Amino acid sequence: MRRPTAATALAASVLLLTAGCSSGDGDGGGPSPVSSSAAAAPSPSASPGPRTPPAKGSVEVVRTVATGLKSPWGVAALGDDALLVASRDEGTITRIDTGSGKKTEVGEVPGVSPEGEGGLLGLALSPGFSSDHYLYAYFTSASDNRIVRMLYRPDRPAGQQLGEPDTVFRGIPKAFVHNGGRIAFGPDGLLYVGTGEAGQEDLSQDRKSLGGKILRLTPEGEPAPGNPFPDSPVFSWGHRNVQGLAFDGRQRLFAAEFGQDTWDEVNHIVPGGNYGWPEQEGKGGGRKFRDPLAQWSTEDASPSGLAHAEGSLWLAGLRGERLWRVPLDGTEASAKPQSFLEGKYGRLRTVVAAGGDRLWLVTSNTDTRGEPREGDDRVLELRVT
Repeated sequence: MRRPTAATALAASVLLLTAGCSSGDGDGGGPSPVSSSAAAAPSPSASPGPRTPPAKGSVEVVRTVATGLKSPWGVAALGDDALLVASRDEGTITRIDTGSGKKTEVGEVPGVSPEGEGGLLGLALSPGFSSDHYLYAYFTSASDNRIVRMLYRPDRPAGQQLGEPDTVFRGIPKAFVHNGGRIAFGPDGLLYVGTGEAGQEDLSQDRKSLGGKILRLTPEGEPAPGNPFPDSPVFSWGHRNVQGLAFDGRQRLFAAEFGQDTWDEVNHIVPGGNYGWPEQEGKGGGRKFRDPLAQWSTEDASPSGLAHAEGSLWLAGLRGERLWRVPLDGTEASAKPQSFLEGKYGRLRTVVAAGGDRLWLVTSNTDTRGEPREGDDRVLELRVT
């Protein structure tokens, strides 16, 4: 599954010592590591935050940052100055200067085999990016879905700024649909990975399978210390197709996933939690399965991106073509979800916290399922409350 090296083993030992479609993805029904708690999972019983956001919020489109993107998917923010954006179908990564909107192709990721919902998907910066310059990517290869890391070298010529990929984790099931693909480093310095069940429903309830799970890994691709199942990368299970991951200000993890014909979900993720698929879709799991904190008709959401800002979760909807806000009181929704931008920009793929009351929002109309408009696809800057 992983390709161990001497350097990998050493890095893993140092870490130990120092410390989610509605018919696929849309048409049908990094912080610094913490020293003393790097091996600990986010606490499912953490106390609520200091304030509950108001029931009604607002969204203002401040500006269009960039246009003319092709099948954009994953986004990694290089501070306030630039974004790295993955093209699912072209297998390339583009740098966007957020001030000028200038686009520069960083390079092409070798080994990407785009087909259907697969291709170059999630991006994440290493927790030590300022010193190690590692960019992580989740992509579909000819045989599986896998995670690689590459050196990002902006001092090199355009198109040649990516080092050779080092595969840190492999063997995630692939298919034409349900490839998952979102990755994020948590406040604990560990890598969280949303996978899909590749259209094979039984994989979600098989703890030995990597499909239909949220995985928790060290930066070197090993099962993280403190995971709920011994020697396993599995952090939570019973998912259908996870494409949204977000942490709140108290290190609690939330995930968005596609339902089949009835309910799309946003869940609070706890270590070892079983979220029900395929036996349960939406609320009603009783003691056996964990219920979502919010759910939507598959026509209204098809959630891909997820971010936390201003005390709320913000969810980017593909088929629903809108941005959803879920105000939080701890790990529960404090009010009914509220929608914005319905139909205005078409399909919405990725939403990323930009600090304070700002979000980056990426559209997805050139992914073969949308209806591209002039300027698509684009990155927008939002101000939210």
